[in-house]
Amino acid sequence: MIARLRAFIRNHWPALRLRTILLSVLIFAGVLPGLSAIFLRVYENTLVRQTEAELVAQAVVLSAVAASDWPGAVVVSPDPARRDDPGYYRPEPATIDLGSTPVLPARPAPRHAAVPEAGAVEVADRLGSVVEQTSRTTLASILLLDRNGTIVLGYGQGGGLADLTEVRSALAGEPRTVLRRNDAYRPRYSMEWLSRAAGVRIHHARPVMVNGRVEGVVVASRSPRALFKGLYQDRIKIGLGVVGTLGVIALLAVLVSRGIARPIEALSRATRDVANGGGVLPPAPATAAVEIRILYEDFGRMAQAVDRRSRYLRDFAAAVSHEFKTPLSGIQGAVELLQDHEMDPGQRRRFLDNIAADARRLSALVTRLLDLARADMARPQAGLSVDVRLPITKAVDARSSRLAISVMFGDETPRVAVPASTIEMVVSTLLENSRQAGATAVSIRAAALPDRLVVTLADDGPGVAPADAGRVFEPFFTTRRGEGGAGLGLSIARALLAANDATLDLLPTTEGAVFELVMPLAEQ
Repeated sequence: MIARLRAFIRNHWPALRLRTILLSVLIFAGVLPGLSAIFLRVYENTLVRQTEAELVAQAVVLSAVAASDWPGAVVVSPDPARRDDPGYYRPEPATIDLGSTPVLPARPAPRHAAVPEAGAVEVADRLGSVVEQTSRTTLASILLLDRNGTIVLGYGQGGGLADLTEVRSALAGEPRTVLRRNDAYRPRYSMEWLSRAAGVRIHHARPVMVNGRVEGVVVASRSPRALFKGLYQDRIKIGLGVVGTLGVIALLAVLVSRGIARPIEALSRATRDVANGGGVLPPAPATAAVEIRILYEDFGRMAQAVDRRSRYLRDFAAAVSHEFKTPLSGIQGAVELLQDHEMDPGQRRRFLDNIAADARRLSALVTRLLDLARADMARPQAGLSVDVRLPITKAVDARSSRLAISVMFGDETPRVAVPASTIEMVVSTLLENSRQAGATAVSIRAAALPDRLVVTLADDGPGVAPADAGRVFEPFFTTRRGEGGAGLGLSIARALLAANDATLDLLPTTEGAVFELVMPLAEQ
């Protein structure tokens, strides 16, 4: 199932431009706060609970004042020592939740009730001014009921509300908060229909406890602070903020286009031109991002490397063609002579020997070409730690009968990160070249640098002509072609060393030839 879904998405995913993706991300980032403000019920629920907390605070104060003024109430002074008791403070948590609390019908009109209690009427007369000033500031509707649920102070005085859920709970000694529909609500703002709190009213009922008995109830109600009333009231500021946000997004889109999208498109066009054999890679635009500029530089280096490799392959093919042409021409000519002419056995043997010699030369050339290909394809080996004295000594022992070789190492020659077989092959090639050039003595010295080991091989031969010094490492370059030299030994040696971050160079000198082999040290 998942595989089919992935295949469907892969087959139907649209090809999007980078600027489209970036613009979409920026627009989404800009719109996200607005969507959060519209659908963030948590914030609206917080506003409702804040309104509930205000009603509870008002009802607590008024019920406490009513209880202290109630006729016959015994007022007990608080004991300061009890304040240290952990259970002395009993804050009431919010109980209303817009998502789960049911919304009850609107509060009905007070029904006919019995004559109010005289004590409750006396307390209502004293609290009238306090309740009025409280309602004027908090916009809450406040009622005082006697122990029978009859209204003694507030709208509907003389009526009864004993049947209400919250009033029954308060008469039983438990404060209660409920949500009721507000039938008097009329939408005033265009977005209020999105808010659940806009058409409800919070009702909180709290008992008036006198001498341990419920003598009355304080009922406070108010419409909650709705989210979209504030949004509508600040619509001009919000609109300016939206316009400003979209303007910033447009500016960022332009910056992204000029810093990323356009440079990448230009790089793509230039890359196609270079691949087709024309044009050059332009410099990175001044408005391009730092990473894009680095990408331009990397593409430039890659284009140069590809160009060098192309020239190398072209020159290499020409050299191989030239090297193969001479022995193949000799073999072809000898075969034609043998086919077309009658020869005595001695002459026939001479032509056959020439064919065999050219065949051996071709075989040796193919072997060296394979060695060069392997060297070019070689990859660095991790974790190498080689003592150079062992492979160098092995190479010296193999040629000590033909050359006078002196080897000088330090007391503590560091280990290198180059394969022993590569070191032996390189040193053997250099010693053999010195012997073939006519040298009789070779000195090998090793010197350690902070991160490299330098091995120098110097002979007493005729040296390398200044005109040839720059070409000794080119494939097929040799001054001993008549002796069967292929000119690949130094090329193979340098390619093997390059695979392990080592180098081989010819140093300028007035006498003999001096080669410098530089190898990286092994990790400790």
